[in-house]
Amino acid sequence: MTNQPPNPSTNNVVGVHFKVGKKIGEGSFGIIYEGTNLLNNQQVAIKFEPRKSDAPQLRDEYRTYKIMAGTEGVPKAYYFGQEGLHNILVIDLLGPSLEDMFDYCGRKFSVKTVAMLAISMITRVETIHERDLIYRDIKPDNFLIGKPGTSSENEVFVVDFGMAKAYRDKVTKQHIPYRERKSLSGTARYMSINTHLGRGKKKKKRNIQEQSRRDDLEALGHVFLYFLRGSLPWQGLKAATNKQKYEKIGEKKQTTGIRVLCEGFPNQFVKYVQYSRKLGFDEKPDYNWLRGLFQDVLMHLDDNDGIYDWQLLNGGKGWQSIAKEKRQSRAKKVLGLPPIPPQTQDEATKAHQTLQEPTKHHNLSSNNNMNSNTSRNAWSKVKSLLTCGIF
Repeated sequence: MTNQPPNPSTNNVVGVHFKVGKKIGEGSFGIIYEGTNLLNNQQVAIKFEPRKSDAPQLRDEYRTYKIMAGTEGVPKAYYFGQEGLHNILVIDLLGPSLEDMFDYCGRKFSVKTVAMLAISMITRVETIHERDLIYRDIKPDNFLIGKPGTSSENEVFVVDFGMAKAYRDKVTKQHIPYRERKSLSGTARYMSINTHLGRGKKKKKRNIQEQSRRDDLEALGHVFLYFLRGSLPWQGLKAATNKQKYEKIGEKKQTTGIRVLCEGFPNQFVKYVQYSRKLGFDEKPDYNWLRGLFQDVLMHLDDNDGIYDWQLLNGGKGWQSIAKEKRQSRAKKVLGLPPIPPQTQDEATKAHQTLQEPTKHHNLSSNNNMNSNTSRNAWSKVKSLLTCGIF
């Protein structure tokens, strides 16, 4: 290996038996390729990161994947190593992110789909907490669906554990003490109010509170409302500096009433946000009760067939047909032709109502990220490309 990532035409093999294929994305961290395990012909994702990176994260990410090994909804890590001037991580190749699915569905999900996602995402976060970790970067980009054409193609996975941190001792289960920090960890749009503002004697200095399990859950609540509403009240705020912008976002979260935030949606969403914001720093959440809120939503809707909105797109053909249209639209745009408009959620719902054949049921599966918008967008694009159906 040289100081450059591999060129697939040279038949590069890393980690003894992982053949590097085509490039599928890149960002501030490095480059990611589609790859193949030569022992079983399985497709994988291969990440390359410069060893001299200012904030290397692949080694820590690999360690966290090993901690999470064997848990449902977490991709398997196959290899970490150093070759030439790069760190290399090999993991499962998955499908697109929930942010991508949100786009395909016209940037709004139905109450049913959000309730189904909530049940699954709460379970994913509970699993992380059971392994003595807090995730600290809840956002739609970090939750992916499975690889198209597999039994897990509509299962929700959680990825990118670069921000994860132990919140208790793995042996004694002693919780970390409360303290205040000077830097934010996570994505401002979704992070909890406490993460923004902190509490205690140093509050006036705007120090940031140490995160715990409650902050992951509150951030999930903000994601649920983002999916329902299409946007959150604190999006688009302007400020002279990033620090001032983060403070304005935190203040807007504080001044936006929970019932206003959840207006027009089932009261269970109000209860979820209220509960997550009232949890104590080291208090264990009642995950079963939280899941029960959204099971009640589905029961009230009398619609719990396990089918997500994106499966109904294009007359039931699903999201992959939309992805194909988007590729064609981009090609037509280059040629100066009018683009194909995205299908809205209403159209998807109508398509579902006109389906003549019964639909097959699917089972429900139970280093700081605040650098710059460019870096976050790059990560999002990388995860967007981690699917065979989009290439």
